[in-house]
Amino acid sequence: MEKLKLLLPKGRIYENVVGLLSGAGIKVDLPERAYRPIVNQSDLEAKVMKPQNIGKLLELGSHDAGFTGRDWIEESKADVEEIMDLGFDKVRIVAAVPNALDDHTLQTKRVVVATEYEQIARKWLESKKIDSIIVRTYGATEVFPPDDADMIIDNTATGRTLQENGLRIVDTILKSSTCFFASKTALADPQKKQKIDELKMLFEAVLNARNKVMLEMNCSKDIFDTLIKEIPAMKSPTVSPLYGDDGYAIKIAVDKSEVPLLLPKLKKLGAVDILEYELRKVLA
Repeated sequence: MEKLKLLLPKGRIYENVVGLLSGAGIKVDLPERAYRPIVNQSDLEAKVMKPQNIGKLLELGSHDAGFTGRDWIEESKADVEEIMDLGFDKVRIVAAVPNALDDHTLQTKRVVVATEYEQIARKWLESKKIDSIIVRTYGATEVFPPDDADMIIDNTATGRTLQENGLRIVDTILKSSTCFFASKTALADPQKKQKIDELKMLFEAVLNARNKVMLEMNCSKDIFDTLIKEIPAMKSPTVSPLYGDDGYAIKIAVDKSEVPLLLPKLKKLGAVDILEYELRKVLA
C-alpha cells in the first residue's frame, strides 16, 4: 500500500497532536531543525508545516490528511473534509478594540484593523458595515492598538492577553479547535480512506480514555445487590466471583469527574479493596 502522507502542525499545537498520535501507538520523533519526522509505522509518513498552510496543501492533494485549526481552514477557504474535531487547543476568533474606543465611534470612522485573518476579518467587517482598512500582521497582533490600529481580529483562549493590553472584545466571530482533516483525493482512494477511518477510530479511543478511569472493587455477597444498583458504568459492570465463593470482584469504567463523589459512596456501601487506574484507549 502507498504510504498515507500526514501533515503535522508546527508551533503551539504540535505537542498535543504528537501526544494524540503517541496515545494511538504512533511514535513521532522530530530531529532538531528537521521537518520530516521519523514515524514508527511503515504505512505512514509525516511532514511538519505551519498550520496556516495545511488546508490548502491537503486541497491540492500533495498530502492525504493533516491536523490544523478550523480557523485556518476557514481563513484559507480550503476545500477539504473534516474527519473529526479533536477538541483541544480551543480558541475564539474575536474582534477587540481599546477600552477607550466606544461602539458608536466604530461605526462613524474608518477603522484600521490589524489581523492575521484577512479573509475572516473582511467577511465580518462587511457584515457589520464597518468602513475599514486591514493591516496584515505576522504575530503579536495585540500590540498594534492604539497607535497602529483601532481594532484587532485575533484568536484568544481566555481573553487574558487582550485585557492585559487594554483591549475589550466587541464580538466573537467564530470558535475553533484542532481538527483532523483529509483531502478529497485521498478519501476517493479506498485504501487511503480505510487508513484514515482507522486513524479516526484510534483517536476516538484515545480521547474517550482521557475522560475515564477504571475502578475495581470487591464486595461481599450480602451487599452485592445494593451496591450494583448504585454504581454507574459505561454499559454494565463486569462482575466475577472471588476465590472461595467469598463475594464478588466488580469493574466499572466511569467519567473522571464522577470519582470524587463516587469513591466515598462506594466505601459507605461496603465496597473494599477499591482500585483506580488510568485507561489508554476506550472503544465503545
